[in-house]
Amino acid sequence: MKKNVNFKIDPKREAKRLVFGLISAVIMAVNIKTFVQAGGLYPGGFNGVTRLIQTVFDQFLGIPLPFAPVSLLLNAVPAIIGFKAIGKKFTLNTSLIIVVTSVLTDIVPAIPITQDILLISIFGGLINGAAISLALIGGTSTGGTDFIAVYFAEKKNKDVWNYILMGNGIVLLLAGVLFGWDKALYSIIFQFTSTQTIHLLYQAYNKVTLFIVTDNPKAVYDAIYEVTNHSATEFSATGMYSNEGRKMIYSVVSSTEAKVLMRKVMLADPHAFVNVIKTDILMGRFYQKENY
Repeated sequence: MKKNVNFKIDPKREAKRLVFGLISAVIMAVNIKTFVQAGGLYPGGFNGVTRLIQTVFDQFLGIPLPFAPVSLLLNAVPAIIGFKAIGKKFTLNTSLIIVVTSVLTDIVPAIPITQDILLISIFGGLINGAAISLALIGGTSTGGTDFIAVYFAEKKNKDVWNYILMGNGIVLLLAGVLFGWDKALYSIIFQFTSTQTIHLLYQAYNKVTLFIVTDNPKAVYDAIYEVTNHSATEFSATGMYSNEGRKMIYSVVSSTEAKVLMRKVMLADPHAFVNVIKTDILMGRFYQKENY
């Protein structure tokens, strides 16, 4: 299928993408210098790999490596893949965030807030997850494994964050063997907290099934299509108590769309009965709005 190269640029959307991404980059860099390095932790993704490489060169070779060159080199290949498979604008914006984060990490002074390694692991993970979520909500990402996560979320409708968490275990295993298990184990807390925060804040990949009993199916369907660009299936139903015929509308939408759609449906039919069910597995054709 050929892609249309004549993009229509939405200034508001691009401004949101840029602002959210830059704020995310600043938060990420400050978090690395304030929590990650202070606790000697290894965050998930390529930031963790970068930290591991830095520590190896410093401890074994006596060569202090700056953060930026290592991070940019590691992110080069995923960025190229993302450029081809996800989208040019998304990848270019993400690449900007990677550069800003990497440079700021070398520039921002280290300001340790606490020496309690458990607090560092928990709050550092929360801040890290919030920074990643902010970038994703804005339509970009923080790079590295985010390219993989966004590809599966947007193209395959799959949540792979837990798989990425498992992949990060390799970095932690190496860190544990080389530098001791205490920091590696606390890094697991950091990464788990970060992943769960992303699950909570970024839900574009979560799907729900709507069962809507209504007397005005056309208006309800119009609301569904307006909000989600999805179609729906109509069933004839009979109320067992009233023995009156009604219509039931079935549709699958994203959880973020469902919040807006619920209000639209109740405006279309104030007497509608709506049942929302979490959808764990979805197969077949499903339209996913692009967020890049």
